[in-house]
Amino acid sequence: MKSIMKTVVTALTLASVGTIAGATELRLSHQWSTKDIRHQVAQIVADEVAAANVDLDIKIFASKSLFKPREQYKPLSRGQLDMTVLPLSYAGGQQPAYNLTLMPGLVKNHDHAARLSESPFMEALEAKMAEDDVMVLVHGYLAGGFAGKDKCITKPSDVAGLQTRAAGKSFEQMLAGANASIASMASSEIYNAMQTGVLQAANTSSSSFVSYRIYEQVSCYTPAGDVALWFMYQPLLMNKSAFDELNEDQQAALMAASAKAEAHYLAEAKKQDAASTQVFMDAGVEIAEMSAEDFEAWRTLAMETSYAKFVEEVEGGQELLDMALAVE
Repeated sequence: MKSIMKTVVTALTLASVGTIAGATELRLSHQWSTKDIRHQVAQIVADEVAAANVDLDIKIFASKSLFKPREQYKPLSRGQLDMTVLPLSYAGGQQPAYNLTLMPGLVKNHDHAARLSESPFMEALEAKMAEDDVMVLVHGYLAGGFAGKDKCITKPSDVAGLQTRAAGKSFEQMLAGANASIASMASSEIYNAMQTGVLQAANTSSSSFVSYRIYEQVSCYTPAGDVALWFMYQPLLMNKSAFDELNEDQQAALMAASAKAEAHYLAEAKKQDAASTQVFMDAGVEIAEMSAEDFEAWRTLAMETSYAKFVEEVEGGQELLDMALAVE
């Protein structure tokens, strides 16, 4: 009897180990704090997949704890990382077409951004991603604004002579056209650069301005309002081969979770701008507004600099730009 019981216990133990061994774990990396909207998006996907009970676990490495912010796309494309929430323009060096996802004045508002995500323009970008064995799980754009350490930034002349941070090549070209000095860095590095005097002005997303407590280092904030010059595509990406290796139930659970996360991303993105303004106001920071005239001045400068450079440097750039501009 003891021998039979021992055999049963051993069999159950082996079955349990086999189940654990059979579970697939995916590693997801991002650069933001756990309070950030982009972490929330990742967490929704992880939680929903876990709840689906399909032997699929997603382990999130937040706050650039696994890879540096700008060094996530390459390991993703090489299968060394399974998933990431990433500003796609960070990978503009590998795929220059990605720089179009952070083009000044190209996106009008959040609903327009959502339409871009469902357009032939995005399909063309996803074809570029496929070349790198990368796919999109969750689409998402975030709006943003400017912050100045010693002055308000609303029009091009305001950045002249200032050491300024911009996310992405296109914004850097536009700001250089306004006679700003450019300092390239991830948004997670803005705080220290402001604190040490390396940086006098910056633009990034409303969420990052709050997440990285930039309100502690600046005197004036120009948030996204009726007009938003700054919109950046920041999707949740996955290595396509890693996705293809999942079974049908796991893939279905992941896609359902991603759809839920995408709806949350859009709804919360719309709230970020007003919420960030309130945070800066509560911190005693002056709030400036960009007028329609200011916006047009920036957009004119962008067309002369960023847009023109993109078309000149990127193969098929004019076609991609036209596709984006065609989305109403």
